[in-house]
Amino acid sequence: MSLNKPKSWKVLLVSLAAAVSFSMLAACSSNNNTSNGAKDNSKAVATYKGGTITETEFDMDTRVMKLLSPQQAQYLEIDAFKESILKQEVAFEYLAGKATDAAKKEAEKEADEQVKAIKTGLGDTYDSTLKQANLTEDDIRSYMLRVLTVYQDMLLKVKDDQVKTEFEKTKGDFTVATLRHVLIGLTDAAGKERTDADALKLAKEVKAKLDGGADFAATAKEYSDDTGSKENGGEIKDKALGGYVEEFKQAAQTLPLNTVSDPVKTTFGYHIIKVESRTETTFDKLTAEQKETIKGSLASQGLESFLEKDLESLDVKINLPKSSAAAGESGTSKGGTEPTTAPSAEAPAATAAPK
Repeated sequence: MSLNKPKSWKVLLVSLAAAVSFSMLAACSSNNNTSNGAKDNSKAVATYKGGTITETEFDMDTRVMKLLSPQQAQYLEIDAFKESILKQEVAFEYLAGKATDAAKKEAEKEADEQVKAIKTGLGDTYDSTLKQANLTEDDIRSYMLRVLTVYQDMLLKVKDDQVKTEFEKTKGDFTVATLRHVLIGLTDAAGKERTDADALKLAKEVKAKLDGGADFAATAKEYSDDTGSKENGGEIKDKALGGYVEEFKQAAQTLPLNTVSDPVKTTFGYHIIKVESRTETTFDKLTAEQKETIKGSLASQGLESFLEKDLESLDVKINLPKSSAAAGESGTSKGGTEPTTAPSAEAPAATAAPK
């Protein structure tokens, strides 16, 4: 189990590509060709200033997304969600066409590496898995290439001073801490659901035991529902605090050292936390990987900004056929206009958050 913050459905398309690691637009709809070179005469399901996306192309992209992240498949049957994804497809196609040659060149290399990683991961089942999904390797690569072209273009636009500014805004995320916690989950170790009230009651009992002098490690082994840290006495060692969901992170950043917290509520249940050490990180101490992480976050913010502020200017028209699934039974919100938050492309965890 882990405490990863769920990704917003608004940027799920990026998340799906990132599921195998974060495209020259090999599947560009302006070609009006299918992946096998046949003429694509299917109807346009989206039009925008400068281009269209056909039903065949969108169907292929959704099949790739289901392959890369099977846990998202149910959401791709919901009309409101499909429309949101299609609008993102428009954004990716448009932005990929505007990308620099440098971004396209880098994306070519990245796409090859990602396809290789998929092949390695699937091993002997690679061919049969693609066949079952009605996809070819070129289909996967063209999807990855488009997404990666946009991502690399956004990445290349990020300047060093932006990285430093972003670090100063979020430097608490880079503080490294060793802590222990006991999770009283909303589902117990046997898979039985607990009510919020029952979880809180048990968390308070655990807190009282610890305040009374009980050994934290032994208590965690007895009570914690976090399978990732339970056998280590609840210990999570030398981890950057930015990896935690917000409520857990805030508690870990502010709790006095070696003090047992009151129950801290997250979507996973209630946590009793004790921070044993906490070391701040300065910008000059960041690793190259950490700086790249910040750049990646800024690149993703650039894409989110385009989706929220600039996509409308493309005059996007959507013409998707209605799904057979009833919206009210498929996870849409009460008003029926937006789907609920989709699960993260990463496996959920009790102590870490996606960027």
